[in-house]
Amino acid sequence: MSNMSVVSGASVVSGVPTVVVPESVRFKAACPDCRERFELAAGAIRLAVGASRRTTFYSFTCPQCGAAVRKPAGERIVELLTRGGVRTLRLHAGL
Repeated sequence: MSNMSVVSGASVVSGVPTVVVPESVRFKAACPDCRERFELAAGAIRLAVGASRRTTFYSFTCPQCGAAVRKPAGERIVELLTRGGVRTLRLHAGL
């Protein structure tokens, strides 16, 4: 199970809906090593989408302890991260 969630969303200014630009989107995350909880900007997260659930994951560096963190990403997490502007790497099998 993942601890990833979107922190910011769309807002309404003067009755007109506005869309949040990717740079302002932040995600809640947690480090399995130091157990610290924090928020990360989209630019601090990388998403790798493979051919299967086992090869689809997101990764980041813990801002507290510096650990390299890699967690599995199901369909919902992939959707949240891509909509939030996280850079995505599509993994392809060699022929």
